[in-house]
Order: sequence, then C-alpha cells, then structure tokens
Amino acid sequence: MEDAPLTILGVNECLALMEQYHMLPNIKDHSIVVAKVAGVITNGLIAAGYDVSLETVIAGALLHDIGKTACLDNDDDHAARGLEICLAHNLGAIADIVAEHVILKNYAPGNGFAEKEIVYYADKRVNHDKVVSLEERLAYILERYGMNNEVRCRAIKRNYARCQDLEKRMFSFLAFEPADIPELLIAQRPTIDANKKIP
Repeated sequence: MEDAPLTILGVNECLALMEQYHMLPNIKDHSIVVAKVAGVITNGLIAAGYDVSLETVIAGALLHDIGKTACLDNDDDHAARGLEICLAHNLGAIADIVAEHVILKNYAPGNGFAEKEIVYYADKRVNHDKVVSLEERLAYILERYGMNNEVRCRAIKRNYARCQDLEKRMFSFLAFEPADIPELLIAQRPTIDANKKIP
C-alpha cells in the first residue's frame, strides 16, 4: 500500500487551523513574524542555490506553536502537542518542523539546510512579535524559563550554542547578515495574510 501524500497547507489553511486550535492573538502574531523571518532566510538560501521549500517553511513557521495555547496552563510540551496536531491533520511534511522548533534533534551540520533548521532559527530570532538578536532572545529565555535553575540554564545555553552555530553556518551562504533581517522585513514588506502573500 502506498503512503498517503504529505499535505502542506497554504497560508489560509494555516490561519484556519490557528483559529480551530484557539491560538491566542499574541502567539499568532509571534508565529506570523517567525514565518516572515523564515521566508526571508529561505528566499536567500534558494538564491544561493539551496534546495529548500518555501511553502514547507512558511507552513511550518506559521504552525510551529499550534500546540502552545493548550499547554499554557499545564506542564505539557507544546512542541510534542503540536506534533500530535500535525499528525492528526495529515501534516507529516511539517510535523518534524513543529516537533523540533524548540530543540533540534540529531542536528548534524552538512552541505544543505533542512526546513526545520530554518524555522528553529527564525523562532529564536523573534521575541513575542519583535525581531531580536540571538543574544537578546537567550537573555529573555533564561529569565523566563531558566528559573535560576543551574541545570535548566545550562540546557538552554547549550541549545543556543547550537543555534549560534547554525546561524554562523547559514549566514556564510547568505547575501545579508543576521542584523539585516529587521531592515529586510521592512524593505520587502512581506505579508502573511488571507491574501496568501508570502515573503
């Protein structure tokens, strides 16, 4: 028996799924900015000759926090919940992106870039709905989730070291620098809305 084709949602369908799972407005705003950042990076990598899917990246970025609202009042893992939601909707093409947007599993720098790496990185560049540096985001995460717990803080810093390595590797092939992203978003005025405009 053949496997069912993997579904990748368009922007309208992603926005509808956000509504279906009662994504809070602030989480939706964050996800849209992450998608814009991820789109700029993906377009840059495509221009540099890399084979990455803009459609997959945008859908994965828009839905990376699809499980978050359900996990706000408990200790559930929102990435794992998001994975369950993706699989329930036959969204296997973005399931790994959603599952690994907090911590990349099996990160092995190679010759190419995976869509999940782009979304993972873009998520670390957006604090609420503002584009920030990795250092600014790290400071926020340590304050918010570190809870002065040495083991937890060490794990957070280890994850960010991986993200810094990814940033260095990715931007060595891009025609712009990490600090250029906010200006590129303004210059390109990318929108993600019901009109299906994407970066």
